[in-house]
Amino acid sequence: MRHELQKKIDFAIRLLKAYDDPQNPVEIAYSGGKDSDVILQLAKEAGINFRAIYKNTTIDPPGTIKHVKDMGVEIHHPRDGKTFLHIIEESGLPGGTRRTCCDYLKEYKILNKCVQGIRRDESRKRSENYQEPSICRLYGSKENHVEVVLPILEWTALDVAEFLQDRKIQCAPVYYDEQGRFHPERRLGCIGCVLKSRRQRRDDFKKYPKLLRQIIRRLAVYRASHPESSVNTYFQDEYEQMYFDLFCGYMSKYKYKDGLFGKPDFKGFLEKTFGITL
Repeated sequence: MRHELQKKIDFAIRLLKAYDDPQNPVEIAYSGGKDSDVILQLAKEAGINFRAIYKNTTIDPPGTIKHVKDMGVEIHHPRDGKTFLHIIEESGLPGGTRRTCCDYLKEYKILNKCVQGIRRDESRKRSENYQEPSICRLYGSKENHVEVVLPILEWTALDVAEFLQDRKIQCAPVYYDEQGRFHPERRLGCIGCVLKSRRQRRDDFKKYPKLLRQIIRRLAVYRASHPESSVNTYFQDEYEQMYFDLFCGYMSKYKYKDGLFGKPDFKGFLEKTFGITL
């Protein structure tokens, strides 16, 4: 193992031990992804008092739940039994600045201290937003705050891959191709997540078209039960709205208005593009 990586491992273990409390466990925020596998292993090696917890978003890729169970992680299911599809029925499609799904399914407090596998190497935004290996995060009110520890903040993707290989850790299925080769560049996340690019979201739904069909059906329920919603003004039906969401994203870029030949067949376009019957 590279000396540079060993130094990062030693630092991470010291940091975790500094936050250890024999009377009150720290939460290991386990998503099922490769970075979660790393922080879980580090917590074990540090010998701290912890509870590894997975918050079920209900739209993670197939095989994720099994991997979580195989790793011995607690599973917390959505409050009141609501799923991502239920949230669409009640609140409509989530967006980049309106992530009702995250608010309900992922971003809520369980324990006072939480270890997360955030790395600055993942994106420019994370590099800018995370400067210290510990932060305070609020979930609503000031009383509902969590002390977050980031032991692998300075790790690179190469560090993660090397650590997993050295510890012989099997990751979730999404990281392996048909030949069983490990791809550390892949990321685990909600299918069709609004934080992904539109190309990535379209690729997700081409792989899992049945989920897209369910989303469109639930969107129709929302539109019918919320006639005052602006989406009913902007879009004639759920097919046009879904087309806009996956292929446009900004009203200034939306060019399909009523004209000489009316509007395109959005339903037919979605069916052909994603191989589904709507």
